[in-house]
Amino acid sequence: MLDKIIKCAFGLTGALTGMTLVRFIFIQNGMTEYLTSVSGIGIIVFSSIAAGILLYIAGGRIIRLITAAVERAERFLQNITLYELIIGAGGFIAGLIIANLISIPIVKIDIIGVPLSIMINIFLGICGVYFALMKRNDGTVSVLAGKGEGQDRPGIKILDTSAIIDGRILDISRTGFLEGEILVPGFVLEELRHLADSHDDVVRAKGRRGLDVLNRMKADMKCPVRIGKETRDPHLEVDEQLLNRARELKAKVITNDFNLGKVAQLKGIPVLNINDLANALKPMAVSGEEMTVRVVKEGKENGQGIGYLEDGTMVVVEGGIKFKNQLIDVVVTSVLQTSAGRMIFARCKTSAARTE
Repeated sequence: MLDKIIKCAFGLTGALTGMTLVRFIFIQNGMTEYLTSVSGIGIIVFSSIAAGILLYIAGGRIIRLITAAVERAERFLQNITLYELIIGAGGFIAGLIIANLISIPIVKIDIIGVPLSIMINIFLGICGVYFALMKRNDGTVSVLAGKGEGQDRPGIKILDTSAIIDGRILDISRTGFLEGEILVPGFVLEELRHLADSHDDVVRAKGRRGLDVLNRMKADMKCPVRIGKETRDPHLEVDEQLLNRARELKAKVITNDFNLGKVAQLKGIPVLNINDLANALKPMAVSGEEMTVRVVKEGKENGQGIGYLEDGTMVVVEGGIKFKNQLIDVVVTSVLQTSAGRMIFARCKTSAARTE
């Protein structure tokens, strides 16, 4: 019902516009006698009806375009940060100022002057917003926004697919330790969607878990999360495209992919490895410390036994294979910590297993 009312309003506006335009043409050309003649009135009526029908038909299309534009604007405002909003507003104002200066002589042109000046204002206003947001990461814009070069400001952090699926990034963001904007490139979201649509149950569960993590992060609003519009380049791997995007934005990469972290370091891209953070928060085992561990399998070297602590840390027990599937007391001899995890090397404290 509302659509029909709006379409009728468009039709009425078109009819009035057509009538006004024809009358204006008659008056400007000294044809005022046509305003009262039968033929002139017929031309005015025909023009009014034609313009009314044209705008009535176009009204539905215009309504759909406006609705789609409003929805896109709503999604854009949900993803944009306050800093970007301020920069965009400044660019919009600058564009309008330039447009009004240009429109001063143009608005005096008969008939087309006002519509043309309106179009110039809209065009330059949009251009101002676009160019301001495109340069939002430049140092000059940061200084104008009150962020001096000598001040530390949080940068953009790009989320890798592995970090999203892992899920620990959600808990990290909730603690408030992460600062700045978190960017999820469009090709990463596309990869998650493909995983969620996979026929493999395990892969599908990982993809859906990643999408759930993103939705919760956006709902928590602890950190501004923005979904990028980048599309997948079929000629590049996702990891390579992600590193290229990080280099363009001078952003840090959040991941728990050991190999991706190494490649990023070689390219000079800062990496925040979730496994490194988890290892740093684990209680450190020191040489000479005693602990109890269950040997569950054989190690790589002859006679070695492998066990695990409650937090998943691997314990390599020298000569421990003979106590397989048994609890034994061990003494720590050394600790090896890498981005791939932490390993504890130990030796048996006694020659007998503990009784459970």
